[in-house]
Amino acid sequence: MSLGLIGKKLGMTRIFDKEAGSSIPVTVIDVSGNTILQTKTPENDGYSAVQVGFDDQKEFRVNKPDLARFKKAGSTPKRRVLEFRFENGAEVPTEHPGLALFEAGQFVDVIGNTIGRGFQGVYKRHGFGGLKASHGHMMHRRTGAIGAGSTPGRVWKNQQMPGHMGTTKSTVQNLKVIAVREEDGVILVSGSVPGAKGAYLTVRAAKKK
Repeated sequence: MSLGLIGKKLGMTRIFDKEAGSSIPVTVIDVSGNTILQTKTPENDGYSAVQVGFDDQKEFRVNKPDLARFKKAGSTPKRRVLEFRFENGAEVPTEHPGLALFEAGQFVDVIGNTIGRGFQGVYKRHGFGGLKASHGHMMHRRTGAIGAGSTPGRVWKNQQMPGHMGTTKSTVQNLKVIAVREEDGVILVSGSVPGAKGAYLTVRAAKKK
């Protein structure tokens, strides 16, 4: 893994491409204020990594051990702290380059938690096709049979059932960086990304591009 950015989803808009004559839907991600809090080395910690903090918060909201850690790093308390690991022997940065880490035209992966949908049935949660809707039928949107009678005589593991939907970790790969606006501290990424407005995201260089 290489160094990435922690950001906050601000919402979606669109950018007009004059050359192509089309509009591109983009997600605006605030990535200003990424700070390296700690550098880990194989000699001291057994592996190479950096801890990055994002989004300032008030001191009284942080417990004393974490507050001492932030002050030791010369940083204000952060709401979000993530660790980016490096291969042993790789050069580990001591300062975060911020927006200079990515440029327009580059492809990135965006990681976040999906929007919570609460308790949902199998139609919405798993996309089941449905049963008969005719008069007298009583299984319109129900799950239907979930297991055999005598053989194997049990419900298989991972059977798709009604339950809580959303708030799961999701990665959207190979999104193109449309623009980097240093004056606003945001990057514009093509398409949609996981999470609602205000959700925390991780932006890293694309692994499969």
